[in-house]
Amino acid sequence: MDTRVVRINEQHIDDTLIREAGGIIKAGGLVAFPTETVYGLGGDALNPASSKKIYEAKGRPSDNPLIVHIARMESLPAIVEKVPEAAKKLAAAFWPGPLTMILKKSETVPRETTGGLDTVAVRMPSHPTAAALIEASGGYVAAPSANRSGRPSPTVAEYVVEDLDGRIEMILDGGDVELGLESTIVDLTTEPPVILRPGFVTEEALAGVLGQVERDAALFSGDSGQAPKAPGMKYRHYAPEGELTIVRGSAPAVTDYINAGLSKGRKNNKKTGVIATDETIGSYSADVPRSVGKRMDVNAVAKGLYRILREFDDESVELIYSESFDGAGVSQAVMNRLLKAAGHRVIDV
Repeated sequence: MDTRVVRINEQHIDDTLIREAGGIIKAGGLVAFPTETVYGLGGDALNPASSKKIYEAKGRPSDNPLIVHIARMESLPAIVEKVPEAAKKLAAAFWPGPLTMILKKSETVPRETTGGLDTVAVRMPSHPTAAALIEASGGYVAAPSANRSGRPSPTVAEYVVEDLDGRIEMILDGGDVELGLESTIVDLTTEPPVILRPGFVTEEALAGVLGQVERDAALFSGDSGQAPKAPGMKYRHYAPEGELTIVRGSAPAVTDYINAGLSKGRKNNKKTGVIATDETIGSYSADVPRSVGKRMDVNAVAKGLYRILREFDDESVELIYSESFDGAGVSQAVMNRLLKAAGHRVIDV
């Protein structure tokens, strides 16, 4: 299959191009496209064959649910049993935006899209290209991140091409995404609601609307062993090819431990990398040192994380150490992704 890559300008969206991309999805094909979070791999959410194609293109386990993307609130009732009051409140506060809600699905949504579950994950992206494509595709687009399963999610189109060229019909290149981490996922089928994946819509923000939310027990620990209700819960995700270890503790102890590990790695002829901040990057002796920005600018840290993990692969880095980014708010999302990428390999010093 030849994959067509086309540049698209969100400020001046080419309607002809969007109609062509929407036609591909309506016909059962796949189109990668930018959202405000990461690039998504879109197919017809209501077509079981399209969802199967998404799993095949990504090499993704078929029990890992896909997120259904909509472009307007009026589209929601058709794909869920009911729209609870909590969903209305969250939609009013955060849609369109980086929030996914888990709801009981209607019979309209095939189980191939939901990973065999009777729940469906739904989100309304704020990116103009995504919204236009969803409308042109019939209103319901299933779209996980546009990468091979397990790899860091793509924040630029070149990494979509690297992973999916020849596997899908079209890639819409919209340049850098705005946020760089996937959406927050909150399960509204439980009481109180439970955060299944942290993101830019923080625990504090959700609690401000709903009054009470809880975190899933597996967010910052190993997999629960249960069937995943949402993407990113069960399987190793976001991982570079090299071995990644997170080191947590006081700044001097972290620096000493990482440098000792880097030295040992080089003696074993391994190419080394480190993830640090502007304040500390000069303290490390890695072959490929990478800063995610200033530690206090957590949005910049979040946006830069996947790019750095991909750069390590580009540089064939075999041994990677990262500082820890524990904290509240968006820091929870950063640590959740780092832990998944490291296979929960953490050293406390």
